[in-house]
Amino acid sequence: MNRIYLDHAASTPMHPEVAQTMMDIMTGQFGNASSVHAFGRDAKRTVSAARDAVAASLGCKPEEIIFTSGGTESDNLALFGTATADGRTSGHIITTAIEHHAVLHACDELEKAGYEVTYVPVNGFGRVNPADIEAAIRPDTFLISMMYANNEVGVIQPVQEVGQIAREHGIIFHVDAVQAFGHISIDCENLPIDLLSVSGHKINGPQGVGALYIRQGTRIQPLMHGGLQEKKRRAGTENIAGITGLAKAASLANASIGERRAHDTALRQTLLKALETSLGSDEFIINGDPEYFVPNVLNISFPGIGTETMLMNLDMEGIAAASGSACTSGSLELSHVLQAMDLPEDVLNSAIRFSFGLGNTTEEMEYTAKKIETIWKRLRTRY
Repeated sequence: MNRIYLDHAASTPMHPEVAQTMMDIMTGQFGNASSVHAFGRDAKRTVSAARDAVAASLGCKPEEIIFTSGGTESDNLALFGTATADGRTSGHIITTAIEHHAVLHACDELEKAGYEVTYVPVNGFGRVNPADIEAAIRPDTFLISMMYANNEVGVIQPVQEVGQIAREHGIIFHVDAVQAFGHISIDCENLPIDLLSVSGHKINGPQGVGALYIRQGTRIQPLMHGGLQEKKRRAGTENIAGITGLAKAASLANASIGERRAHDTALRQTLLKALETSLGSDEFIINGDPEYFVPNVLNISFPGIGTETMLMNLDMEGIAAASGSACTSGSLELSHVLQAMDLPEDVLNSAIRFSFGLGNTTEEMEYTAKKIETIWKRLRTRY
């Protein structure tokens, strides 16, 4: 049986060059970057080189990059670190209804601690109106947190516009770019943002490592306390192999954004064209914005066939897709993103996320469409 992986938004296969780079570190370098002897100095140079590479891929200064354990920690450090900076114990935060749970659950905890949070709605395409962000601003608003590209429907948010609003009001702006990194060119120096989260395993790098961009001058209270690593902002011995893998993946992704976009667009168009031919365009619905999207994430509803049923049948055919975020797709809960888009119940209950990238081919898209057609015809004849 052919096995086809169409869940790259959850985690991507590691690029062979990344794996080799990490293996070189794991088998040839074991010093602690905080040690003063030669082994430690070698390790420190490796971490510094990785920081330079990640900074180059994000268009910022190396000293503005903090290595973390992934997107979740980066988001948490941005939110909790900003909320508690300079002794702050209360205030107002603005975010959106479609954020990743790393942001939404962090906001839940901040609300329990006495902070107030406004969750700005999105339109039916899953996009935020910058005017709604501005309308939610209060005198005590100190932070706006918004994702760059949504992990469930791929919609690109108006980061430039919201960032400008934040600047005009003197509000710190955090961007969760975990799904955008490697698919959209990011220039932190010229974007009106203060904090930005990325993760290694979304760009064909290792799991368990990420980074947080902190614009020079932005105050952050550390979440972890111990050693003096990461300029006292993130204690703990550095994961040198992981950090090096992240840097290599970031460099590869940044150098090939155009090629990746063309590849993913071809896959997307092939799958959609094949579905139109086999099912007819009236039998499925594309969820998301038709203009502002990353091409590697495609959310489709097949009204009349429940999400779990379709996923189970696809899995039996060797095709891996998802119902939404990897953090919640194992549950039977409906997608909070699609609910926020206020989609009809039959659309909401039949949504499937296909996400693709390295290793996928147009032939796999055609094969997937044929299997969907077979499943669709079998299940629809029962009703």
